[in-house]
Amino acid sequence: RKPIARLNPRQCGQLAILGVTQTSIQYVFFYVGLAFTTGVKGSIMNATGTFFSVLLAHFIYQNDRLSYNKAIGCIVGFAGVMLVNVNRSLSDFSFVWQGDGFVVLAAFILSAATLYGKRISQTVDPTVMTGWQLAFGGLVLVGGGYLTGGTLEVHSAAAALVLAYLTLLSSIAFALWSVLLKHNRVSMIAPFNFVVPVAGTVLSAIFLGENILELKYAVALALVCAGIWWVNKPGTTSGKSPQQAG
Repeated sequence: RKPIARLNPRQCGQLAILGVTQTSIQYVFFYVGLAFTTGVKGSIMNATGTFFSVLLAHFIYQNDRLSYNKAIGCIVGFAGVMLVNVNRSLSDFSFVWQGDGFVVLAAFILSAATLYGKRISQTVDPTVMTGWQLAFGGLVLVGGGYLTGGTLEVHSAAAALVLAYLTLLSSIAFALWSVLLKHNRVSMIAPFNFVVPVAGTVLSAIFLGENILELKYAVALALVCAGIWWVNKPGTTSGKSPQQAG
């Protein structure tokens, strides 16, 4: 049984900071940025979060230093993300700070908050940490939304089910990610984020009927898998065990 409410004042403060940064601030910059850029560019810019995670881990953890294999793996995985999004819209790849810049800033904030969450997870159960940080961050977002004139209206049972589905999905994803971070080096699992754009493309085909029968998708998946393997292949980690990574 998880001690959900058995937290000391210091831990409550840490969870509040994590919730405000990882959920509130990060989401604000991410979705405002998406409003001023294209989905293609947003997907690519958001993938920079993996690089931020690997680089920040290099300076924070002695047993998670940047290596040649990690750098190559990140570059190969990022190439896969780029390939998924290759289309005519990339012919004019301009940079807009309020759009692309905000998405990159959101990726950096998420990476920094992720490392902070890894530290907290050494003293607070990852699932409990996830629940509290989402609660703190969600309250800030809801309060900010209402103060700026927003409303939350659920007009049907179907809409309520969709909202419940999204809530459950976010909770499970964050909880699993927190557990992985607690027991593994950041640079070992961060490259798995490169799978997200590829998985999104596949799910779009399944649920939205979009066409993915193109060679570039197969090549992109191969590049992402190769990048993940390259980061984690023997010789990229130190002699310390994953549990010593925090």
